[in-house]
Amino acid sequence: MKNIFKSLKFSFLKRFFIVLILFSFFVFISALSYVNAVSSDISDSVFRLHVIANSDSKEDQELKYKVRDSLLEYMNKISADCSSKEEVIALAETHKEDFYKIAKQTIEENGYGYPVNIDIGNFEFPTKTYGDISLPAGYYDALKVEIGNASGQNWWCVMFPPLCFVDVSSGVVPDESKQIMQDNLSDEEYELISDNDSRDIKFKFSLIEWFKNINYAKVSN
Repeated sequence: MKNIFKSLKFSFLKRFFIVLILFSFFVFISALSYVNAVSSDISDSVFRLHVIANSDSKEDQELKYKVRDSLLEYMNKISADCSSKEEVIALAETHKEDFYKIAKQTIEENGYGYPVNIDIGNFEFPTKTYGDISLPAGYYDALKVEIGNASGQNWWCVMFPPLCFVDVSSGVVPDESKQIMQDNLSDEEYELISDNDSRDIKFKFSLIEWFKNINYAKVSN
């Protein structure tokens, strides 16, 4: 009788652990699928600007911001009537040579002879906050501008929806820009990026990045 009881107990524990493992695996796969969907939806909704300075010297960093301002002024002018990310990217592709000329002219007007490289593609970005909107780390479509050796600090912003402004630490994203982003995301996704609790944002984004890193590792292997 005692042996039967032990056998039943062992059998129960065995089934319990099998169910627990299967449940944990299901939760992991579900979370991974959710993270991929959320990250994809967010990245598919924005087009970013990435400007890289020649170096970290004060002069090169100041030049970076001047190039940024010139490019944003031009982009805002030609994309004023755009209502989708696809329109903005197509416009950027069409005017790629103009972006190069504007960046080069700004550099030369400030007394430098640095070369410039303009590229439109899908690039990796860290977690970044723009006023009261935060975007998780990941790969985003962007217009990348490399000045000179491109070994200085980066500057990022979002060209569509227009979230670019000079002081991102105190700026507030325009309601029109928020509405465009909200229209392209689920309520849950929009709530994730517009939550003003920095600790909560960091925790949520850390989970997203952790799961994404696992997924990238699986793909690379």
